[in-house]
Amino acid sequence: MFWETLWALVLGFGLSGAVQAFVSKEQMQRVMGDHRPRAVTRATFFGTVSSSCSYAATAMAKSLYEKGADFLTAMVFMFASTNLVIELGVVLLILLGWQFAVAEFVGGVIMIVLLTLLGGVVLNRRVTARAREHVRRAEGGGHDHEAMAGVSEERQEELEHMPWHEKLTSKAAWSDAASYTMADITMLRKELVIGYVVAGFLAVMVPTHVWNDVFLTGHGFWTTLQNVILGPFIAFISFVCSIGNVPMAAALWQGGISFGGVISFIFADLIAFPLVLIYRKYYGTRLAIRLTLTFWAVMSAAGLLVEGLFALFGAVPDHSTGKEIVATHFQWNYTTFLNIVFLVVFAVLYWLYRNRERLGGGSEHATDPTCGMQVRKSNAPATALVDGERYYFCSDGCRERFGSSRSGAGR
Repeated sequence: MFWETLWALVLGFGLSGAVQAFVSKEQMQRVMGDHRPRAVTRATFFGTVSSSCSYAATAMAKSLYEKGADFLTAMVFMFASTNLVIELGVVLLILLGWQFAVAEFVGGVIMIVLLTLLGGVVLNRRVTARAREHVRRAEGGGHDHEAMAGVSEERQEELEHMPWHEKLTSKAAWSDAASYTMADITMLRKELVIGYVVAGFLAVMVPTHVWNDVFLTGHGFWTTLQNVILGPFIAFISFVCSIGNVPMAAALWQGGISFGGVISFIFADLIAFPLVLIYRKYYGTRLAIRLTLTFWAVMSAAGLLVEGLFALFGAVPDHSTGKEIVATHFQWNYTTFLNIVFLVVFAVLYWLYRNRERLGGGSEHATDPTCGMQVRKSNAPATALVDGERYYFCSDGCRERFGSSRSGAGR
């Protein structure tokens, strides 16, 4: 599965890095002060161009809300930045087919509409009034994603005001884009590994009848209804989020889950259990529970509506015509050649990233030596001086792990 989607991952993350580096986000806080249609549309657009992992999207949404954005509009931004993304669509296309890729974008828009309508009642200002203060009081722990970025804020502002022809021809600008790409891959590496490993075991070791016992089959509408409700629960307990849940979705599809159930599972990357704990930390227990249940309802309803829409046009894929998920051998085909080409592209991106300072790119960030995250030097949560060299960390935990392995590490 990883080999089949390798070129798509490089393409998606490469494009995502370029968008993050080159597209201006300076209006985000100014234009999302309410959840009227115009503000929701803007949040959707900004979220789409800021595509990122679920954890980073969650931190960004919290930051937007803290700085004045409407709570519901910040949640819309979070939905768009994790579900209306290029790399997700490309991997869906490769692993599952064009119907799933189209369903991602159609369903993503449906989810945002449903979230705006339902959230306006369930997540109104009275309910979220205390959340902003709770966000400000929340203490750090674990990885501080607000401290992570491809480049510093100063360098990002410089990039956004640079003329397009200069950005597209500048080695320095492309080295900054490559830094965003590597930062995204680093943040997602655990989810990607878990997703592919779990999906591989599911596809090979779990017989089809097991999934048929878990998910209803052959009962028409009731099958779809049960599947779209159960799909997000599988996402909740699997701990797999972001693009890492696509290969697992492929294994579920092979096991017999309905089209709508697969779509609701893919959309449920924002209610993986670790993220629910983050919501609790950011917004408090009551709002976290309300938020999770609202997301679950919206994701299930979107899966149900997507299957209904595709059924109207006769576009629901048939399991019998599905792609082979588990390949038993490698062969020289277009995938192999594309992988070779994009491995070269990845090598170039990595070279640009490693040589960004020499090429004139942003130099106000460093790599956490413990976890590999990108950290802004100006507001790094922790640092250590070892043998005259300063190291920067995304959290106290990473600094402590680094210190325990290196004698003489200090603050």
